[in-house]
Amino acid sequence: MARVKGRSCIVTGAARGIGRAIGEALLDEGADVCFADINGTAIREVALANAARAEAGGGKVTWAQVDVAERAEVRAMIDKAVGAFGKLDVMFNNAGVNKPMNFLDVTEENWTFIMRVNGLGCLIGMQEAAQQFIRQGSFGKIVNTASVASRQGFDTVAPYCASKWGVVSLTQSGARDLAKHDITVTGFAPGVVATEMWDEVDRDLMEIGAAEKPGQAMQEFSASILRGRVARPQDITGTTTFLASPESDYMTGQIVMIDGGMTLV
Repeated sequence: MARVKGRSCIVTGAARGIGRAIGEALLDEGADVCFADINGTAIREVALANAARAEAGGGKVTWAQVDVAERAEVRAMIDKAVGAFGKLDVMFNNAGVNKPMNFLDVTEENWTFIMRVNGLGCLIGMQEAAQQFIRQGSFGKIVNTASVASRQGFDTVAPYCASKWGVVSLTQSGARDLAKHDITVTGFAPGVVATEMWDEVDRDLMEIGAAEKPGQAMQEFSASILRGRVARPQDITGTTTFLASPESDYMTGQIVMIDGGMTLV
């Protein structure tokens, strides 16, 4: 299959987990992909590791080191992708961070750290991608990573929940404003996904006394999943490739839940 053949995509937060899986699935379907992450060494290795995958799919691959909350770096990332591929068609604002704290212990530093990447980073990515689409005079797609935490608040990750609610709002606001430029804005909301980020969250929850043993947090958070198990990154990529493909070109302003039935909204 080649559902996104000829489409040029950027995926931020792509050094591991969901972001890497999104990029690799796009390569499998024929896209050109710029893997981007704040960790320059890791993202370069990911791109090199996917050279053969890109060739097999008929696309190209490159990489960029980026702090998504620094506008100049986001512009440089987009310029690098356009230089490599000739254009930009799809922007995945996927980079995100979390640092659990009990609600009464949340600090200004914790709030700012999470909001800077998850909120401001998403806004800047949307703005700069849209400006590139407008310069090209072409149709463009923006896809934002929300979360099951964008639909309800959790006591140990309040700033993260607030940031992902913000992603939903930015998706809707951007869809309304950018429609006149033939730009669509959509997003997806994963639930509990077995990634390195969840491993870190698990350790953090133990440190603040919200869990007693490894794996407890994931088990408790996933207890209500109707599908009966946590997700793998590959459970997410069917939807993300669809959102990048022509099949979803009429969609805008929507967030697709991919949580195994954890939250029914």
